[in-house]
Amino acid sequence: MVTPLVKHKIIKKRTLKFVRHQQPEFIRLRNSSWRKPRGIDSRARRRFKSQVKLANVGYGTNKNYRDILPNGFYKFTVSNIKDLDLLLMHNRKYCAEIAHNVSTRNRKAIVERAAQLNVKVTNANARARTEQDE
Repeated sequence: MVTPLVKHKIIKKRTLKFVRHQQPEFIRLRNSSWRKPRGIDSRARRRFKSQVKLANVGYGTNKNYRDILPNGFYKFTVSNIKDLDLLLMHNRKYCAEIAHNVSTRNRKAIVERAAQLNVKVTNANARARTEQDE
């Protein structure tokens, strides 16, 4: 089993989603995503006390840990065995993720080759049913 070279503790500055201004008041805004308030008199835009928090660059993740998965690896999308060979020297930093449009037969070949190269595959069990299941 391959392990990441360095496993960082993922620190989030804010785990809550940013809610749109006046979203709790209106049912039609219930499922809407974040929108920046742009009104000329908007309390939220002017950052008055007790208003919704505005999304800004200060809430961003540390650059060193930005795209790291919870398992400690960076993700690399693989479509064929040739792509997998690129990870030969980087198997402690990157893990492979098989692309969604790869056939079952090619997936099997990619997973076998990844085991030989000692590369972790995040979705190795996808579409991997046995004959007994069918």
